[in-house]
Amino acid sequence: MKAALALLLLLAAVRAEHRGKAYVRDKVCQEFRTLGKENFRTLTIIANSRKFSNATFEEISHLVHEIVTLAETCCAEGADPSCYDAGSSALSAKSCGGDSPFPAHPGTAGCCTHEGLEQKLCLAALRHPPQELPRYLQPSNEELCQAFKKDPKDFADRFLHEYASSYGQAPLPVLLGSTRTFLSMVSTCCISPMPTACFLKEKLERKTLSLLTLMSNRGCSRFTVYGKDKVTLSYLTSLAQKMPGASFEDLFPLAEDAAEVFSQCCESVAEDCMQKKLSEHTAKVCSALSARDERFADCCKGKNLMQNYFCISALPPAPTPKLPEAQPPTNGQLCGEEAARHTKRYLFELARRHTSVPDAFFGKVYDASQRVRGECCSAKDTSACLDSKRQRMGEELPPFLEKASQLCGQYTELNFLDFKKR
Repeated sequence: MKAALALLLLLAAVRAEHRGKAYVRDKVCQEFRTLGKENFRTLTIIANSRKFSNATFEEISHLVHEIVTLAETCCAEGADPSCYDAGSSALSAKSCGGDSPFPAHPGTAGCCTHEGLEQKLCLAALRHPPQELPRYLQPSNEELCQAFKKDPKDFADRFLHEYASSYGQAPLPVLLGSTRTFLSMVSTCCISPMPTACFLKEKLERKTLSLLTLMSNRGCSRFTVYGKDKVTLSYLTSLAQKMPGASFEDLFPLAEDAAEVFSQCCESVAEDCMQKKLSEHTAKVCSALSARDERFADCCKGKNLMQNYFCISALPPAPTPKLPEAQPPTNGQLCGEEAARHTKRYLFELARRHTSVPDAFFGKVYDASQRVRGECCSAKDTSACLDSKRQRMGEELPPFLEKASQLCGQYTELNFLDFKKR
């Protein structure tokens, strides 16, 4: 319960930044007093490591020290009511200095052209884009215990920074639970008379949470970059490549359901939102597809739905079936109310005919189709405009698909060294 309360308060503060209330003294002091200094500090490390995922540990440490010191000083009994506002202004000014020790951000200079509250809110809204791949690599058990015994506090701080910056798009409740159980495992097993057996047991117990962190970070990163509409397309084409024999009507509802999960849970404060919704989604996928495909059936045999979801996500593309040429949407369909659905159906058809082509390609084609609709559907001669674009696509698309299928097919089928030799 205490962790849940801490989580709610921290997320309220993070969201408040975007509502223009990041520096309201009463809210910060309420959080500081409720959480206590150490919990406040821990969650400040996590929040800022997520926010500035490319920052160094030293940069995050400087920022966290200033935030905690400001709260400790200005939330003390009898502190001057103007203390927090003056302190936060000094913090903003320090951020704008040429030798600022805080996380570097290309937008800082623009924020520093403003003054007062506008400057503070601008700086508070800055954040780094999500990392393409998590960079945290878990050390060996011996290395973990060596670092932990040398300086438990420094070990915990560095772990929180590295892990939170690597998995910064995972929902905050998931990230908080994952870091808490990891540090508990290390502190327990490093003083155990049988550390190897202890780590094995604890890691098995953490497996579901570890997979949830990995998969939710991946899904929410995609959701942050793509948005709900393109996440639906991404899941649709991925499923089509894994099961090219399925129909659009079979797979589209599942793709919509996956996008809805991330829409509801990536920013949710509910501790079980992501695990509950993702497990429900996995059950739907298994119910709909396991009877039709042996690979999906194998993934769905387990009782742990998060492990089943990971297994499905890791399935390689299926061999490309022999199918007639995909028919693109008609002009009327492209400019009609269901244009987005017709475009997704066409890209689904392309994906099941070219199962090795990367997901990003279909997203690019989808973006291009939206630009074409914007350009042609309001033109004086819509048909001529669309026919011209269609002719160009007919010339450029097939050779690109063929080459991409060839290269990516080899990459899928061969080991890395053999592919490199090719």
